Amino acid sequence: MSIKKVIEGKKEWRAHVSRVKSLPQDYQIVYKEIQKYLFKVGPVELGEGIGLLSEILTFFEEGVAAGKGVLEVTGTDVAAFSDALIEDSKTYADLYQESVKKKIDKKK
Repeated sequence: MSIKKVIEGKKEWRAHVSRVKSLPQDYQIVYKEIQKYLFKVGPVELGEGIGLLSEILTFFEEGVAAGKGVLEVTGTDVAAFSDALIEDSKTYADLYQESVKKKIDKKK
């Protein structure tokens, strides 16, 4: 990765964080919990930029603009909301399971 891409990535991340900080407190709390969950579960696409996180943020900003509370936007089960976001995404756990399966298949 070139220095230019690293710098651009940092600028993009800082702008993203600034947008998060402009959300109402309840939205910030839920956003940060979703972000933490996604970083832990590890959808592969998160390694390619902040696309999914940016989409969540835009969704939250629209909820704020509509005068809705965060749980009106996500539903009361934030974990289910988070899981639905990555339902069709490949995760690092999936990649690991595939690599283990390949190793087992080779030994057969």
